[in-house]
Amino acid sequence: MDAVDSKPGLRERKKLRTRAAISEAAIALFLEHGFQQVPVARVAEAAEVSKRTLFAYFPTKEDLVVHRLADHETEIARVVRSRPPGTAPLAAVRGNFLGGLRERDPFTGLNDRPEVRRLHRMIVEAPSLVARMERFRTGAEHALAQALRETADTSGLTARLAAVQIVAVHWALAQDNAARMADGESADERLAGAVADAEHAFALLENGLNGPQGLPPGR
Repeated sequence: MDAVDSKPGLRERKKLRTRAAISEAAIALFLEHGFQQVPVARVAEAAEVSKRTLFAYFPTKEDLVVHRLADHETEIARVVRSRPPGTAPLAAVRGNFLGGLRERDPFTGLNDRPEVRRLHRMIVEAPSLVARMERFRTGAEHALAQALRETADTSGLTARLAAVQIVAVHWALAQDNAARMADGESADERLAGAVADAEHAFALLENGLNGPQGLPPGR
């Protein structure tokens, strides 16, 4: 198939534009007035679509926010699947996270753009969005476990346990960084500390919690 044939058709482009318009209207209203204060009907009105159309693209109100992060749900799994031959899964995830810090990838939490800070604050202040992000985290664990089983010849239980720990560390590091950004710290100021924290966290994973950098013995 040539490049022209591979482009989305008119119908698909129209759907993408409608989806983008709804999303942009929703995020703008939520950031200005608060997620819980804006009814779905107001989003539909701002996007100039019916509620029925809105729900066809976004089945729940939370989807209007979380879809912005949808690609990240399977990002760690993609990193593991696409790692170079001979690279351990954990080393690939570690390298990707450190690279994301340098690039100020919002997935690492180290991004101080005002709109990113406001989005993070909005999510943590809305219980339904916090709950939805937990489902997002569970999805990341399942995707990573599957990637480990398929690419690292890892048993089911080991893959599940490893995925839970890797995602938890990734999540905790990103949340710590995002919280600092929300409190006004700049990404440049935080970078050295974020790198040190990441190095420490991944060393704990690699060496085990009872290793030299981990938990004290006998406790």
